[in-house]
Amino acid sequence: MFQQMTYSGNKKESYELLLKQLKALLEDEPDAIANLSNASSLLNQFLNDVNWVGFYLWKQDQLVLGPFQGLPACVRIPSGKGVCGTAVSEGKVQRIADVHAFPGHIACDAASQAEIVVPIFKDGEIYGVLDIDSPSKDRFDEEDELYLTKFVETLQPFI
Repeated sequence: MFQQMTYSGNKKESYELLLKQLKALLEDEPDAIANLSNASSLLNQFLNDVNWVGFYLWKQDQLVLGPFQGLPACVRIPSGKGVCGTAVSEGKVQRIADVHAFPGHIACDAASQAEIVVPIFKDGEIYGVLDIDSPSKDRFDEEDELYLTKFVETLQPFI
């Protein structure tokens, strides 16, 4: 059973604990939606200074809203549009310090100032993206990118 906790220690130690908790949540559950739901909840509880954490899933040549924590969000995003669509079209992490300076940014939540999007691949094909928004500019750094990529890699076999 999980309970809300405050992560202590340095950022690396906290992320390592998060990865262990994710593995524990996933290891006996084969349902992708259940696993994505718990993963978004775990990240939302772990990360400070964020206002949206969730997944968009690749369906019918577009991203479609999946499990998330936060305010209601954009439902469909085409490839190449906004930060999420750019992550899909380029196939790489997008770490944006100021979303208002990003060409074509899709403003689902006016409070969002920074964003990180990690593409998710399954069997060599795009599966979706992990999308995290923050109300603070320049919220995400290289360490966040490294560990959120590891988070997605840990999640991939369970979706």
